[in-house]
Amino acid sequence: LVSLQKPRSELVRTSLRLLTSSALRLQSECRKALPLESCPGTDVQLVTQQVIQCAYDIAKAAKQLVTITTKENNN
Repeated sequence: LVSLQKPRSELVRTSLRLLTSSALRLQSECRKALPLESCPGTDVQLVTQQVIQCAYDIAKAAKQLVTITTKENNN
């Protein structure tokens, strides 16, 4: 894997950035889905897809952090 060639501290920073940005996007997309804040032009299907993508990115970043931490603890 190309990402494994980076120093671990850089991998951690990259994973944390992905986790943070995805969490912020998820919060924003969920707000769009709220009935009180959704405007008539809100595409519910698109918002739902965005929420799913954000959740996937969060899970991906969390898995990267677990993998890095596990490898560091085993060395």
